[in-house]
Amino acid sequence: MALLIMRKTLLAAWPLFFGIALLMVGNGLQGTLLGWRASIESFSAQTTGLIMTGFYLGFLAGSRYTPGIITAVGHVRVFAALASVASTAILVQAVYVNPPVWLVGRIATGFCYAGLYIVIESWLNNSSTNETRGSVFSIYMVVTYISMAGGQWMLKLADPAGFHLFVMVSVLISLSLVPLLLSRTSAPQLEDSESVSVRQLFSWSPLGVVGTFGIGLAHSAVYAMGAVYASAAGMSVASTAIFMSMFILGGVFLQWPIGRLSDYFDRRKVLIVTTFLAALVSIALLNSGLSERQVFMLFGLYGGFSLPLYSLVIAHTNDRLRPGQMIAASSALIFLYGIGSSLGPLIIGFVLERVAPSGFFVFIAIMHLSVGVFGVGMMFKTAPVAADEQASVIPMGPRSTVVVAETVAQIMEEEVASNDDEADDEAESQQAGGK
Repeated sequence: MALLIMRKTLLAAWPLFFGIALLMVGNGLQGTLLGWRASIESFSAQTTGLIMTGFYLGFLAGSRYTPGIITAVGHVRVFAALASVASTAILVQAVYVNPPVWLVGRIATGFCYAGLYIVIESWLNNSSTNETRGSVFSIYMVVTYISMAGGQWMLKLADPAGFHLFVMVSVLISLSLVPLLLSRTSAPQLEDSESVSVRQLFSWSPLGVVGTFGIGLAHSAVYAMGAVYASAAGMSVASTAIFMSMFILGGVFLQWPIGRLSDYFDRRKVLIVTTFLAALVSIALLNSGLSERQVFMLFGLYGGFSLPLYSLVIAHTNDRLRPGQMIAASSALIFLYGIGSSLGPLIIGFVLERVAPSGFFVFIAIMHLSVGVFGVGMMFKTAPVAADEQASVIPMGPRSTVVVAETVAQIMEEEVASNDDEADDEAESQQAGGK
């Protein structure tokens, strides 16, 4: 019965997944394309870092204001308008290759992508049931990661110094409109959600706050500036595509095993060990004697340890909250990750320009070590949550919006409530047996 329900849900949602795939291929391609083109145009690493920060600033603004726009004019109109603006923004960047225009373009792109994700994620949420929601969003994450990795490979199809790849990004964004507009799934209704302050969230889950912020810094450094590092390190366009795609594919392969492992053991220990392993691989990448193939393999392993951390830290935070606090805390977590993501490209741009290309791996190693050390410190101050009281990890992507965060919180809330009911039933049964 469950498989039948899942099959029916996926058949109804396939246009959404197809639209997501097109968007993410375009997103994966344009981030690496702009980083590589900035190097060709001799933009300084600091300037490129500032430009790339624009995406995350726009994403934060889009996450904040798009729900109100959707409420006013509807999902379809908002999606069409934002896709059109995002499609235009990348073309303007192809015509006017200068930092101020690119900064404005990245801010506009970030704003648009936040809105596009909100529309699609809320649509997916609406098209699934309580029984299938976790599986649907797991598939959504896999589609997201694989599509972003595919976007890296498209960098090899044309010369980044020309305009063809910019046009390709524009086409992909425009085509993503088609499956969504033809979908039979009814448009969802967005509800106003509660919010909590970062200070409140820190009092509930210090490791959740520090971990979310630190992981945002590390992930944005890779996504925004990975191509800049590759260029500075002497990699070709083809090698840059492999380098970036290996990072993403590593996350695809290890996301589920690491998440499942944390469901059966103290999640803090799994989180700490995983972030230390990510730091260790980053340090290994400082070895100048590595061949290019070894760099690719190690960077894929780094992605395998690093990318699942976002889901782990969200799950750990929810483990420390009461069910009624989970959804309210989700917006604060997204905000923290967004702030960290906004600072990451700026810092790594400074490091690349003032230190050396190897500073790229030093920075991300420090970020992971900082999260791990803080986690070890918190283990001495707070008691663990019993493994049987933890809800299951639901994979979350690094650019998920508050819609996914709230949906994951809702799933975990329901699972925690279900576990509590089962515990109560077992206790009553034991009492009845004793009598």
